[in-house]
Amino acid sequence: MATDGNYIFILDKKVSREHVSFKNRFGIRLSADLYYDKKLDLSKEHAAIVIGSPYGGVKEQGPGIYANELAKRGFIILTFDPSFNGYSGGEIRHISSPDLFVEDFSACVDFLGTRSFVDRNKIGAIGICGSGGFALSAAQVDRRIKAVATVSMYDISTAQRGSEMLEEERNSRLDDMAEQRYIDFEQGYQTLGPRGAAIGFTDETDPISKEFGEFYSTPRGYHPNATTQFSITSSFSFMNFPLLSYIKSISPRPILFIMGSKAHSCAFSETAYDLANEPKELFVVAEANHVDLYDKVEMIPFGKLVSFFTNYL
Repeated sequence: MATDGNYIFILDKKVSREHVSFKNRFGIRLSADLYYDKKLDLSKEHAAIVIGSPYGGVKEQGPGIYANELAKRGFIILTFDPSFNGYSGGEIRHISSPDLFVEDFSACVDFLGTRSFVDRNKIGAIGICGSGGFALSAAQVDRRIKAVATVSMYDISTAQRGSEMLEEERNSRLDDMAEQRYIDFEQGYQTLGPRGAAIGFTDETDPISKEFGEFYSTPRGYHPNATTQFSITSSFSFMNFPLLSYIKSISPRPILFIMGSKAHSCAFSETAYDLANEPKELFVVAEANHVDLYDKVEMIPFGKLVSFFTNYL
């Protein structure tokens, strides 16, 4: 795919993109992009949407593609890199944390809600892949988020804990991470886990790793900041803090779950849908796998997203 700088897509001539930055409540400076239609009257207030990246991804990938399309439909869009990742701040790189990644969504709401051209009562969120769980978790406590859509959702806390994990297996993983903490402490840096996206994959490669590799490890979606790796000990927090314990409390604010019919991650969207209260909707994109909904504009249901946010914002 042709690139625009470090972006994996070409910015529409009708859309303006401004780089902005701001601090979250932990004092970490987030790197973000603000998108809007060049003809939009910024003397008036408009609805706005925060878009989070897939787990291990960055704003120049899928979030920017969504922003490019939704800005043309009249929304103010903010994309961002999570703390300790991408171009955002944080001294130790490639850390992931349920608390920090959820906080980043609220920090984006702080920024949008203090812009003169944004109606702070009309702010929504979209979470792609792992950020779907973070967006929902943020909405559980941040009632300023008035509507949430997830795309190819992953609940990273459930993925890390393993819904079927036996206590013996869980304890073994925790013991391994505890030993890793000693190693990291003595060596003075965090050891990264393996890539989630395969490099040099073949037909014999694990299908999920290959699917991610076809995006992150090829010109289709490659970005130098998206290594799909996090520190091994990042899993400590996710195994201790479930993300969606209070998903029912989002109601009566609406949730839209979007997933591909061939996505390996369907169970996450289906489980979260079952747990959530009304209003909620599960929208299935025929023939799409998990990663297709990162960047394949012809498959991403932008019309559904526009109608959802227009209706509820």
